[in-house]
Amino acid sequence: MNIIMNLLIIDEDLNLYDLIKGSSLPRNYVIYFSKSHDDVFSFIEYNNIHVVITDLDSDKQKGFALLRRLKQFDALVDVIFVAEDLSHDDVMSLINKGATDYLAKPIQLNVLKQTLKKTFEKRSLRQEIFLLEKKLEKKYVFQEMIGKSPYMLDVFSLIENISKYFTSVLITGETGTGKEMVARAIHNLSHTEKRILVICDCVSIPENLFESELFGYKKGAFTGADKDKEGLFEEAHKGIMFLDEIGEIPPSIQAKLLRVLEHHQFRPLGSNKNKKVEVKVIAATSRNLRECTKNGTFREDLFHRLNKVEIHLPPLRKRPEDIPLLARSFLNRFNKQFSKKLRGISRQAQKLFLKYEWPGNIRELENVLESAAMLCKKEFIDISDLPKYLQDYTPSKAKIPFIGREQLSTLDELEKEYIAHLLKFTNNNLRKAANILDISRTTLYNKLKKYNINH
Repeated sequence: MNIIMNLLIIDEDLNLYDLIKGSSLPRNYVIYFSKSHDDVFSFIEYNNIHVVITDLDSDKQKGFALLRRLKQFDALVDVIFVAEDLSHDDVMSLINKGATDYLAKPIQLNVLKQTLKKTFEKRSLRQEIFLLEKKLEKKYVFQEMIGKSPYMLDVFSLIENISKYFTSVLITGETGTGKEMVARAIHNLSHTEKRILVICDCVSIPENLFESELFGYKKGAFTGADKDKEGLFEEAHKGIMFLDEIGEIPPSIQAKLLRVLEHHQFRPLGSNKNKKVEVKVIAATSRNLRECTKNGTFREDLFHRLNKVEIHLPPLRKRPEDIPLLARSFLNRFNKQFSKKLRGISRQAQKLFLKYEWPGNIRELENVLESAAMLCKKEFIDISDLPKYLQDYTPSKAKIPFIGREQLSTLDELEKEYIAHLLKFTNNNLRKAANILDISRTTLYNKLKKYNINH
């Protein structure tokens, strides 16, 4: 046994300490002693205590309170209680609250040794699992993006396949799902002649400045234009232009953008000559551009020109298996940024993370953990370190109202009714309906055909 196990005994007298000290424990155990429950946490942190043994007879409620505080301070610490007479309900309550084991008085040395042996083995196993998880994390990192869900593995594969081609790409998904990271991944893997990525945040550009920002201007084109200015497209020549939130581009500029995509040329503001440009355009949007083409706020021909390849990023609530990986990655970064030694997230907080729907997606998770990392004074982030809106969160029971017929004779009829209702709810958005049903679009198409549902 090469792993050192630091054992802290908390007792009002030295009886328990003397007993354990003289019990010939394995050499890898280092024993410490404290008379008081109070102010032991700095001692535990400084000496990296792994196991705590404490007497419960003097004050049962005080022992329960100590257990709660210990698990909040370090969720991985093993706590073993010693008591002369403890009811079955009290023992089960201790275990349910996180205690590792219970030893009845008078303590039998062989039972004590066996208990500590099991505790050591469990801790060694946890360490092995942790190291294995660290190795697996690297397997699920693709161009600084993290994910092991089927959704994200499909996205990674698609990025790798299309990066070699000089074609337009449209990235869709809710705000905060990581659309810019996809654009950077495509750029890193692309074979463009000029290794440059120019990012244009369409939300931040005032409408009257769009043309000059994208295409530049000539000296004297307007008041204040005292010299020629290169636009973003000219800067991105032979490289990649990323147009983030392209749905915000005014209709007056959309026609000029279409000309760049179709004819590879543009005209700077105030110029009478066109300029040639070769640019791979990657666009991203959190809007439904198909709906925007129907209501006239986005040109249909521009949409089809941009949408040569679509990469859809699922919301975080659709990929819960990625949350632990993302959280650990963020914590590693914040440990370095804030010079902290956070070891993880408590079980209660992890359960909350998996129940919460994350409307702000990965960006919200990152912000929550950044705030918690700054505020946390323990080794594990707990619910009390999270923003109040998360502490107060209660999962909604019903996401989509559905009222079927009063009598349904078969399961097929119920499924048909629900799919028809779902299509109405999503405005015939098949991708969204398939995501809600948690099936592929091909499966949904087959069901529409089976039930003869028009869409």
